Amino acid sequence: TWGPFNRIIEMFIGAIDQGTSSSRFVLFDNNGCKVDSHQMEHTQITPQPGWCEHDPLEILQNVQTCINKVLQRLPEHQAKSDSKQGVVAVGITNQRETTVVWDKTTGKPLYNAIVWHDNRTAGLVDELIKRTGSRDSFREVCGLPISTYFSGLKLRWLIDHVPEVQEAITNDTALFGTIDTWIIWNLSGGVNGGVHVTDVTNASRTMLMSLATRDWDTQVCVSFGVPRSVLPRICSSSEIYSTITDGPLKGVPIAGCIGDQQSAMLGQLCIQPGSAKNTYGTGCFLLLNTGETPVHSAHGLLTTALFQLGPHAPCVFALEGSVAVAGSGVQWLRDQMKLIRCAPEINSYASETNNNGGVYFVPAFSGLLSPYWRDDARGLFIGLTHASSRSHICRAVLEASAYQTKDVLDAMQKDANIKLKSLRVDGGMCASDLLMQFQADILNIQVERPTELEATAAGAAFAAGLAVGVWPNVDTLAKKAKQFHKSHNFSPLMDDSTRGNFYHHWRKAVQRTFAWVEPRRSSVFNDHHFPLAPHNVEPASIDQVETLIQKHDKQQARSFIRYARVFLTFAAGAFLGWSFARYGGSSAAFPAPPPHVYN
Repeated sequence: TWGPFNRIIEMFIGAIDQGTSSSRFVLFDNNGCKVDSHQMEHTQITPQPGWCEHDPLEILQNVQTCINKVLQRLPEHQAKSDSKQGVVAVGITNQRETTVVWDKTTGKPLYNAIVWHDNRTAGLVDELIKRTGSRDSFREVCGLPISTYFSGLKLRWLIDHVPEVQEAITNDTALFGTIDTWIIWNLSGGVNGGVHVTDVTNASRTMLMSLATRDWDTQVCVSFGVPRSVLPRICSSSEIYSTITDGPLKGVPIAGCIGDQQSAMLGQLCIQPGSAKNTYGTGCFLLLNTGETPVHSAHGLLTTALFQLGPHAPCVFALEGSVAVAGSGVQWLRDQMKLIRCAPEINSYASETNNNGGVYFVPAFSGLLSPYWRDDARGLFIGLTHASSRSHICRAVLEASAYQTKDVLDAMQKDANIKLKSLRVDGGMCASDLLMQFQADILNIQVERPTELEATAAGAAFAAGLAVGVWPNVDTLAKKAKQFHKSHNFSPLMDDSTRGNFYHHWRKAVQRTFAWVEPRRSSVFNDHHFPLAPHNVEPASIDQVETLIQKHDKQQARSFIRYARVFLTFAAGAFLGWSFARYGGSSAAFPAPPPHVYN
């Protein structure tokens, strides 16, 4: 049946897009075009500065509600298209690194999900860098530096600080996962046979997966003190994992799973080596397809799995630059600073001036990620004068995303030894023409914005559709989808002198954020957090891993007893001294207080 724009609509593919601030269910047709969607925001829980949590049950409920809302309207779309097949597959894309641990017997989370940009593990990061000698100690294995960003240390924090997690691990009832794993487990049955899986893209963001084997690395798990028994099975990004067991999609296969930034690459059809895209969402994420060989960065970027489109397909890799704050900076301006009433209003104020008035904003709310990796940085506005206005501040917040993108792109071009001529973009902030033009100006390359900005959800739908045969291969998908996806291009207009001056001042502003936070220690058990394994030994067996973790727990207990003895000895001495002073007269060490103190 012919649909709008003369496209034949035969069937539908659903995509669950679970992001940092909201969850959506998006319906696509077999041409890769968006048909319908529903979106719900969820609560941002901030127990302490720099901490951020989500309620996994709220996220799950919102996902189910979004599915129900869209499926209620499905008959309308079927009537318009005369398609009787309905939804043939569902794909999932998700905020990466965000960490959940739950009990497989109850299905209940044992703690809130710790969000990817949460920095509570900064003490663990400092400790692990000190003990291994370098931030890059594990980069050769997993492609990532030691950072608060990734899931492995978040899981370690939960093991150390949440008794329920420790108990569940002891009882062999604990399950760990990023948000994709949590959703798939629940949709596929939960406590009644839910499958515990993730895909290579999400697994590659934990620090626990070897890029070479695409399996959990035993030595790294030992080094982090993480038992492999809690980890999900790693699958490809495009295969049938299970079927949905309840609700309006009952019986529909879950056939796609891919981290949100990799999904946006697939949605933008960046399937050839050398293609790149930048997503402007809560954060900002620039990825470059490097083909089937991982390229390790020497300039502060990440080496990550991009996608594996089938269990027997080769894995494709990418270089990535990750920026923690982009759209969330606009939300902060709205919700915390109250300078705007709604997100689009930032463009209105920013457009009132043709420059930033010398004002720069570095959004290092919980440190800086690529290419700096400075957990000790904190945010600032700089260059403020009596002439600075709300318009200058709004413009500085928008421009910060463009400057951070340039930081990452410069590093990426050095690592890959290429010069990009254009950059594809997507995400909510792309709706700002002002930002996109400034981005083209500061990069001095063409910026290509698609007319359809649903690239992240589209990637998940593409992965699922490929698994069930909606498209026989990715080349067929690309040819069909490109017929209906056009782009609006922004070309650079800024002269070299102005560009250089602006970027020079940005780099000065970034330098001012460094070393604001003092070095910290993670806890009194500092010496025993990490039972580190040297990297020149043979991999340990699973039994050896579990034995080492049990030994680690005993070491923690002994440390507690040792500290308790010191405290009790000190307290006893203080009490005896006070008693002598109170009842036995004065002494050189404990002079008696004046009589009126006790009278």
